[in-house]
Amino acid sequence: MKPRRSLLEDDPLDDFEPRTITLDGVLKTVHVAGTGPAVIVMAEMPGISPHVARFGRWVRDAGFTVYMPSLFGRDGAVPEVEEGKAILRRACVSAEFRALASRQSSPVTQWLRSLARLAHEACGGPGVGAIGMCFTGNFALTMMLERSVLAPVLSQPSLPFDDPAGLEIAPEEIDAVRRRLEREDLTVLAYRFEGDRFCKAQRFAAYAEALGERFVARVLPDSAAGRDALAPFFEQVVASPHSVVTAHLIDEAGQPTIAARDEILSFFAHRLAS
Repeated sequence: MKPRRSLLEDDPLDDFEPRTITLDGVLKTVHVAGTGPAVIVMAEMPGISPHVARFGRWVRDAGFTVYMPSLFGRDGAVPEVEEGKAILRRACVSAEFRALASRQSSPVTQWLRSLARLAHEACGGPGVGAIGMCFTGNFALTMMLERSVLAPVLSQPSLPFDDPAGLEIAPEEIDAVRRRLEREDLTVLAYRFEGDRFCKAQRFAAYAEALGERFVARVLPDSAAGRDALAPFFEQVVASPHSVVTAHLIDEAGQPTIAARDEILSFFAHRLAS
């Protein structure tokens, strides 16, 4: 049995293969591990933390090839307060993201759709799974514009920051996604804590209005959020129940967050089974 890695120490990610991948003329590092159908794991702010890497390993160990793109921050770093704030500020003004605008999709989602297509070609199977968290939370939905993406998961989608009921996707794109969901009998899984300051009830209501019964929402009570072993950024900046399958997950049998993790893994297995 492998020893548990500390979640409060930087993770070397030494069981992932770092690949430099150029798509649409843009080069990014993607950490890859495992075998089987591909699942794209997109980190929450401020980057691929030890908690995000742990989730990636759970996906890998469930029988998938994990593609974990580096979109911001220091890969493997424990999220600290000042560094995390600086990464957040840079991302908010970056041309790749739409942090403060409703009814627009972040340009980086085009690159991620190309990554999904590449991963599907490399790994085979019916298609690709994708999960976004927090800052990247909605990206898995926009990625449904790529036909290889079959299993989208939205974990505490937090953009746009300035509009609790706003959706970070263009209206014509969400209409296209809804038509595809209905045509192919697909669903979107989404998770949030009840008291999350960054992903509120209004946002899930907006998704439900846009996607109807194809949007499957899970709202966990705040009491289900773990408060031990929190990195400083989550303790001081996030400062509310937020990260369902990473920082606030309680890794004990019977916990609602573990049930959420297992439901996500089962969702991937169901949609991506040959």
